[in-house]
Amino acid sequence: MDSQKEMTTTCAMALLLLWACPVDPYRTPSDERDPDSSRNQMDTKNHHQDARSREVRECQRCCDPGEKSPHQYQHYPKYQIVPQINITLLKGEKGDIGERGPHGKSGRAGQSGPPGPSGLKGSKGSLGLPGESCKSYFAAFSVARKKGLHSNDYYQTLVFDKELVNLYGHFNMFTGKFYCYVPGIYYFSLNVHTWNQRETYLHVMHNEQEAVILYAQPSDRSVMQSQSLMLQLERDDQVWVRLFKGERENAIFSDEFDTYITFNGHLIKPKHEL
Repeated sequence: MDSQKEMTTTCAMALLLLWACPVDPYRTPSDERDPDSSRNQMDTKNHHQDARSREVRECQRCCDPGEKSPHQYQHYPKYQIVPQINITLLKGEKGDIGERGPHGKSGRAGQSGPPGPSGLKGSKGSLGLPGESCKSYFAAFSVARKKGLHSNDYYQTLVFDKELVNLYGHFNMFTGKFYCYVPGIYYFSLNVHTWNQRETYLHVMHNEQEAVILYAQPSDRSVMQSQSLMLQLERDDQVWVRLFKGERENAIFSDEFDTYITFNGHLIKPKHEL
């Protein structure tokens, strides 16, 4: 009995060992030495088998008897002759030019570029014509009268007897007139002293036309009267003073001791500078 129990125990132990460690009957000693190499060989073998199976599934036989070729199911259209049309014969006449459209908005101004390189120096120019010599364009006078005057004549020219300033002699002391030799704009002024109980009535004349008037009514008091103006004169124009004879006696006062009557004029701007 004891021997049977030992054999039964031994067999059970062997079965347990076999169940825990399965033995591959196809493994060779080389496989036991290099388990990784055997695994790689099996993976390669399985890969080739899968590839062949895919080729078998994908390959379709088209020429077996009883099966129709896929070309038999394709229908090609019949060839048809299409006539050629000359498009130039159908082209119409050229139309009129349309109206010009409105201008678009101006774009933004770009940034100025860098300055360019300096150019070469040019050649010297030819000598110009000689200019006119420097001229002084000016005229001025100031004259006075030291004697009083009573006018009984019709339009009497007022003559002056004292020359204060007479630049270039443009004022003629004998005729009592200023002659314009430099055309331009002039300023003139006349100063007189009235006489008691007498009328003072004078004109500053531009050629033969009255430019302005100097007038004072008769009074018990004598006063200084003045008149001034500007005139634009041309060459050979004349400016002078005359007494006007009215219903009353016309008079201006002066004496040998003091100077009460003066007539002045000067050029403001010549005509070529206007």
